[in-house]
Amino acid sequence: MNKSEKGNDKDCQEDTQDLMQSIIDATDDLIFVKDTSFKYIAGNKAFGKFIGRPLSRIINYTDDDWFASQEAVDYFRDWDRKLFSSGKTQDIEEWVDYPDGSKVLLHTIKYPIYRDQQLMGLVGVSRDITAHRRADELNRKTSDILEMIARGKEAHEIYDAIALLYESRHPGMRCSMLELSDGHLLHGGAPSLPQAYCDAVHGLKNGPDVGSCGTSTYTGARCLVEDIASDPKWTDIKDAALPHGLRCCWSEPIKDSNGEVLGAFGMYYNHPALPNDYELQDLVSAARLAGIAMERDHAQKQIRNLAYTDELTGLGSRAHFYQFVENLIKTSKRHERHFSLLYVDLDDFKNINDSLGHDSGDLLLKEVAARLLKASRETDFVARLSGDEFCIVVLEVDELSSITNIVQRYFEELSEPVLISGRQHVPTCSIGIAHYPDDGKTLSVLLKAADTALYSAKELGKNRYEFYEPELTKKADCRFQFEQSLRKAIERKELSLVYQPQIDSYTNELVGVEALCRWKHPELGEISPVEFIPAAERIGMIKPLTEWVLYTASKEAIDWMSLEGRKLRLAVNISPTLFLDHDIVSLVKNFISESGMPPELLQLEVTESVVQTDSKNLEVLKKLKGLGVGLAIDDFGTGYSSFASLKHLTVDCLKIDKYFIDDIARDAHTRLLVASMIDIAKNFGHELVAEGVETTEQVEILHDLGCKNLQGYLFYKPLGSDGIADILVH
Repeated sequence: MNKSEKGNDKDCQEDTQDLMQSIIDATDDLIFVKDTSFKYIAGNKAFGKFIGRPLSRIINYTDDDWFASQEAVDYFRDWDRKLFSSGKTQDIEEWVDYPDGSKVLLHTIKYPIYRDQQLMGLVGVSRDITAHRRADELNRKTSDILEMIARGKEAHEIYDAIALLYESRHPGMRCSMLELSDGHLLHGGAPSLPQAYCDAVHGLKNGPDVGSCGTSTYTGARCLVEDIASDPKWTDIKDAALPHGLRCCWSEPIKDSNGEVLGAFGMYYNHPALPNDYELQDLVSAARLAGIAMERDHAQKQIRNLAYTDELTGLGSRAHFYQFVENLIKTSKRHERHFSLLYVDLDDFKNINDSLGHDSGDLLLKEVAARLLKASRETDFVARLSGDEFCIVVLEVDELSSITNIVQRYFEELSEPVLISGRQHVPTCSIGIAHYPDDGKTLSVLLKAADTALYSAKELGKNRYEFYEPELTKKADCRFQFEQSLRKAIERKELSLVYQPQIDSYTNELVGVEALCRWKHPELGEISPVEFIPAAERIGMIKPLTEWVLYTASKEAIDWMSLEGRKLRLAVNISPTLFLDHDIVSLVKNFISESGMPPELLQLEVTESVVQTDSKNLEVLKKLKGLGVGLAIDDFGTGYSSFASLKHLTVDCLKIDKYFIDDIARDAHTRLLVASMIDIAKNFGHELVAEGVETTEQVEILHDLGCKNLQGYLFYKPLGSDGIADILVH
């Protein structure tokens, strides 16, 4: 090879080396080559930049020449020795100090270099994976925080975890979360901030110039303060921050999914600064994560509030009451303490709902709740269990006289008149009292004891209180057995019907019958409807009982009318409970379509209390009239708003109660009242039936007053189906 060829070959090699150098310089990865004596023999620009010197000052040098830490030198050399001794590729991750003092995580792969099967050294390729690792760490810790949120951890624990997460990403940074409540900033979490500063900020009213967080919650926008000492937004509160070294504060509003501001996330440094892109991105991310936690916490608080607060009265709910007493029993058992449980039930509250409507009933319940709170001591707990039932837990009362005085205070407070729907009403209540632990050591037993005492107070005349006694449990058990027997009797259709004839007293002709229910208990014998009808209402069996009465009575009535072809009116009583359930319309409609009973011959009797001026009740009556059935007001004259009711109602018949008929012959005032009722009925075009007629003198007076349709023992006692058939035939 001549000199010219050798020169060209050399030039070619140099060109190749330059090309290879350009290629490795084009990558951001750190590339370096060492010989077996640990000297660097090649590298790229990225590696030189990392070391902090040009390649000319790297080649033929070792790690000893620029790393100040012998520990770092030994670390790198140990890995090199492992490669040289094993001849195998080494794959490692290592935290390395940058010349500026910051740390970087490098993923390094070192490959052995061979020439003619002779180990010549190694080539290393390092990639900066700090950002990737930080992202992985952020994702992992964010997932942990989201799991804390999902598991319902305490809000302050979650807030602290969020603050510590972002503090770990920015050495020297301190973070805080403030909640916004009624325009005030409340401390949420700030694990690295001084407590004195947190206390100073807690409770501040937000505004356009109230620090960074107060401003951002007020405006709903980000607020970046470079220097707390000189920024006008911090004028009034900088003295709370500067003594603790806080010099800058960047705040991002925390918002819920609807964009409503819930609070603010703040980032602090001990030096004046504005955020770089990396810090700003984290500020936004931190606020979003805090928003998830804060919105969940608000939702949980709302759920707890709904669960533990009675929506109508604002008192404790049934759930709150149960929890409170369960916890109280545990502490009372541990410290051998006593407490009393008062079970309060309003007297005749149902009449308010029936006569004035549920809106009026709700107003009364609110007023009663307010009065119970007013009469209670600070240590007492008042809850509404359901409907018109309340429970009061009275603490720290051991003497009987003391609890009696407390109960009397409740009676006095409740008995003050209240104006409901334009009418003055005087509330009264009955109270059952049980004591822990004497009357029960568990919530269920204690509550049953108080309820049993309450039932006793009701039976003894209402508007009174009764203490629990063991004998009352026997009565309660008997009542339970009675109700269970009644339930079975209704389900098995073991009751029977009799019929009270209604007579045209001028012609003595049978014009109608009233269906009456009878129950013969297998052990107790005949049970009065006065006992079992209220029990059927109480246990929710009045609807199936009414259905059975309608279908059974109509079948027998159709049979009677086929005997002589005579039309006969069938009257059936409808319980106020069923009527106010508003299911009566569909029940009667189905009955008419299935039974074959002519609707014009069916007369439904309702008590005066359910036909008052409440619009919902009037609508039910209107729908029933639309079905073609007749309507009668039973026990007319015993209610306190009869005349007002008639103004709004379209009924067919008024039934004068036996209470008036009993005295009509011996009391002039009663006779005058009955005469007025008859005149009213005639003027409104209503039929009349007088109930409970037992003497000829009563008949004569009723004739003189113009009432001809009568029913009572003077004519017939209640008869079975065959008895009614005999009257029709003969």
